[in-house]
Amino acid sequence: MFKRPAISNQKLISKSAYAIALLVPFISLFGETKASKIISSENEFFVENKLTESLKFNDQPNHNIFNLNLDNFLISEGENQNNKNTLVEEQRVLISEIIIEGLEDHPDKERLEVIAYDAMLIRPGSKVTSEDVKKDLDRIYSTGWFSGAKIESLQSALGVQLLIKIEPNPILNKISILPLERKLSNTKLNEIFNNDYGKTLNLNTLQIRIKEIKDWYSSQGYSLARISGPSRVTKEGRVELNIQEGYIAGIQINFIDEDGNTEDEKGKLIKGKTKKWVIERELITKVGDIFNRNKLESDIKRLYSTSLFNDVKVTLKPVSSEPGKVIVSLGITEQRTGSLTGGLGYSGGQGVFGQIGLQESNLVGRAWSSNMNLTYGEYGALLNLSLYDPWIKNDKYRTSLRTSLYLSREVPQEFRSQDGGSIRGVTDRYEAPNSLISYDTNQSQKLDVNDDNTLIETGPFTNLSSAQLSAPQFSWFDYEGDSIVLERTGGGFSFARPLNGGQPLKKVPWSVLIGANFQKVKPIDYAGDKRPYGVASTNFLDGKVPEKEVICVAYNCSTENTLVSFKSAVTYNNLDNSRNPTSGDYLNIGSEQFFSLGENSPTFNRTRVNYSRFYPVNWLKFHKGCRPKPGEKSDCSQSIGFQAKIGTIIGDLPPYEAFCLGGASSVRGWNSCDLGVARNFGEATGEYRFPIWRLVSGVLFVDAGSDFGSQSNVPGKPGKILEKPGSGFSVGPGAVINTPVGPIRIEAATQDLSGNWRYNIGIGWKF
Repeated sequence: MFKRPAISNQKLISKSAYAIALLVPFISLFGETKASKIISSENEFFVENKLTESLKFNDQPNHNIFNLNLDNFLISEGENQNNKNTLVEEQRVLISEIIIEGLEDHPDKERLEVIAYDAMLIRPGSKVTSEDVKKDLDRIYSTGWFSGAKIESLQSALGVQLLIKIEPNPILNKISILPLERKLSNTKLNEIFNNDYGKTLNLNTLQIRIKEIKDWYSSQGYSLARISGPSRVTKEGRVELNIQEGYIAGIQINFIDEDGNTEDEKGKLIKGKTKKWVIERELITKVGDIFNRNKLESDIKRLYSTSLFNDVKVTLKPVSSEPGKVIVSLGITEQRTGSLTGGLGYSGGQGVFGQIGLQESNLVGRAWSSNMNLTYGEYGALLNLSLYDPWIKNDKYRTSLRTSLYLSREVPQEFRSQDGGSIRGVTDRYEAPNSLISYDTNQSQKLDVNDDNTLIETGPFTNLSSAQLSAPQFSWFDYEGDSIVLERTGGGFSFARPLNGGQPLKKVPWSVLIGANFQKVKPIDYAGDKRPYGVASTNFLDGKVPEKEVICVAYNCSTENTLVSFKSAVTYNNLDNSRNPTSGDYLNIGSEQFFSLGENSPTFNRTRVNYSRFYPVNWLKFHKGCRPKPGEKSDCSQSIGFQAKIGTIIGDLPPYEAFCLGGASSVRGWNSCDLGVARNFGEATGEYRFPIWRLVSGVLFVDAGSDFGSQSNVPGKPGKILEKPGSGFSVGPGAVINTPVGPIRIEAATQDLSGNWRYNIGIGWKF
């Protein structure tokens, strides 16, 4: 028993016998008890709470205060005892002692007694009203430690004794949350309450823990989750809570105009071009799922990434008949997906060229990208038709399909050199139409003169070999002088798939690609005449070219090659930014196997490996985003990047399919293919990228490349004939300007620090 007596006697004013007074409010824990009764006797009135096995709790307490007849209360000095109409609040009684009972068998007895007493403002010697007692009961309850309380008043010679009988909350042993199927795991639940188990349950602490549960749900994106309770507290210390996580009852997709209207001027619903299944497949959010804000935000980002929509508005509509369920309404504003482009440019393969293109990125509302592009240049032309499906319908792996048909004419860079000239065409023989007859154009009448001044008549010959065997003393090649042009006609397709384990919207670093290509390759001159032979030199007597200086520009010296290949690749990409990464890795391993379909169709394999790595740094701080003020977020896309590439070709290699070294995407101190034409190669690059201004970044780089001595292993040895060095390095600075069409790169690079500078202009980073 816990007692607090008065320090000294208080003077009482009364001419009659001692009166007995009562203040007996009873307060339930949230206002509801299962059993209670009013008990009266000669000396006391009080409300007793009979605790059952469990108590029900509501959100707010509802106090039951009983106003009793106070005529017999002892009136303290200064109050009018003759005024029977004095209000209850004005009548006071003297408290001589406070006694706290009900904790005798509780393991936390002493601490809880002190807590209950310290919560009260009433002290022995206090003069109190019923309102004072009510407030102290509120204070006791507000500590959160007690599930029941009652007050008895006892007469003493010195005043009124307050006997406070309290019932403590049980020792917390278990927290149960209904329903059992929920996002919050038992492990996480026990983690939250771990420090509370084995201790007296405190309702205030319980509310803090409930808030921690709510915070966890919110941090995980489950922003509609609602936790209520406790719905039950047993004497054994088991507390039950209820949770309503918030389910999605439906998903509505509405097309709206730029003003947010769902109907057109005629009052009809706006019908979008995009198929609704194209939108739905981008959504992780599904009907029946628990609403998750983070998932929905990622869904919106994916919808924007399709480049099909200008705006996506989200509205949550509660279902009145089903509390805890909502309908997710998406308001979609489509953007124009067709475009017509044109322009002028320059490239090493085509010289000055003009280009016109027609694009549609949402063909037939299926998110198909179609492109028709026509390029006509100084040295060639290209007509390309392509179709890209980013996600084949109903494919759970998000497989993409890319197809193309093309017709091109271009001067192969393998046969040109800035310093060593180029390989030009030579004529070999004349082929009579619709026959097997062939003969040298310039020697068809008189091929030579014998010692007796008679003419040697030769031909016709069915092929060049027979002509050479018949008259080996003659040159069967005449110098033409036009550049060799490769005419390619063909097409191909490829399938790409992320390795997501059947979860198409899961972001994974690994992906694979398979595909096939078919093309016809014809070496011709600018006039379209077949030129399967070429020569580098121009110094020939009477235009007659010695056979030893003639090379084959096509496989098997034929006028047409058929190339059929199967390709495969695997890619790892965890770069933090696809356009301008500052950290992460990129790895691509690709192989293309060519198969023979006849005499003039080669068999060979080409394999390449490309690896890049980026490290974030913060060295130069030109841009203010690299010097954030306290409290500001850093905005400094600055990094050191490294790239390494290696490749090899095995088999019957056509010279125009060899690896090219040099150019804006290779060793930048050389023009395209000017460093080497190789069967094997290796390249390495290091770059330091740093922001200068909001739209401008600087670059310092070093490149190096080598053919590993393999130029001599390329048929015809075009690299050796054109005196390409085969290996070298370059260093230089550059600037990148961020524009709506992408980063524009401007660079200057040296050749082996020789003082020879080359300038590059291109779109996009080198790697």
